[in-house]
Amino acid sequence: MAACAIRRGLLSTASKYNQHKCTHRILSALDFSSGLDQKKPQPLCSACGLSSFQQKRFMSSRPEGKILEPVGIFEALKQHGKYETGQLFLHSVFGYRGIVLFPWHARLYDRDVSPAVADSKPDSVGHGSKEVKGKMHTYYQVLIDTRDCPHISQRSQTEAVTFLANHDDSRALYAIPGLDYVSHEDILPYNSTEQVPIQHELFERFLMFNPSRNPPFTARDTLRAWQEKNHPWLELSDVHRETTENIRVTVIPFYMGMREAQNSHVYWWRYCIRLENLGNEVVQLRERHWRIFSLSGTLETVRGRGVVGKEPVLSREQPAFQYSSHVSLQAPSGHMWGTFCFERTDGSHFDVRIPPFSLESNKYDKAPPTGYPL
Repeated sequence: MAACAIRRGLLSTASKYNQHKCTHRILSALDFSSGLDQKKPQPLCSACGLSSFQQKRFMSSRPEGKILEPVGIFEALKQHGKYETGQLFLHSVFGYRGIVLFPWHARLYDRDVSPAVADSKPDSVGHGSKEVKGKMHTYYQVLIDTRDCPHISQRSQTEAVTFLANHDDSRALYAIPGLDYVSHEDILPYNSTEQVPIQHELFERFLMFNPSRNPPFTARDTLRAWQEKNHPWLELSDVHRETTENIRVTVIPFYMGMREAQNSHVYWWRYCIRLENLGNEVVQLRERHWRIFSLSGTLETVRGRGVVGKEPVLSREQPAFQYSSHVSLQAPSGHMWGTFCFERTDGSHFDVRIPPFSLESNKYDKAPPTGYPL
């Protein structure tokens, strides 16, 4: 079953949850042998059959010989407002369990939404683009349950946050595993009676169990201090989105800081890209073509096979793929844009536009990030 179809099914059953007031158990796979018939999962609720969706979702992404075990109960989706620190959730696209640390308010530049007056104008790098106005959108900094990381096959890595190393090597990076950014609409909230429902080495450093609160997990002082000190390197400010022939590309750039190298300044950014197949046709990413403009006046062209060593297939069963990469400039700002070349099952090819996005430095170049709390 396609993840997008599962998402629609889960969202529809979430609305049924509000109508029928039934209890939906969320199921996850554990390391035990089982005689469970994977071909005929039985719904636990005759009103909506949510467990059938969930059995298919998790059994399709876990090795054979696993059984399903309840991990919590779904809650109503938040149509208004934001989820609080400590909210447990399932990712509606990648299926992992996670917990919200804190929200970010980003500007979403969606090129699929036409403005009232279509405006085309050349930008500083000489390529034409319509003017797109950003609107505020909520994302969340979250921890991923480490038990689910090995099974997230639609991502090239599960560490979504990398930092410049705290020493003189300007090219050295380090990553925080299992730290992610999640859009509000990708959150499927649930609750659990477990005091440690998420396995991650930072869970008990950042959060504490407080049964008098809802959700029952509150931020420790170490989380607040870590957020405040690393805010410049964690902050999500702009999100760019564009769809070409049912392939949606979402780009989130992050400024990482500046380092000195050979008597010059080198500015670093990371960017996270998500590819989503919104149609029914099976396609495979074959090539990437990037144009990178620097304020110093240089324009670089980068071509290559696939992305991060992979040529992902996007289908109804696996409609999304996400990866992160990095870029450096010898100037405090620049732009990137380009195309991905996809191949259809009949051998024909088509280009998918990567929405242009800015690479902007900021004023927080005083100290490197601190990474883990000690």
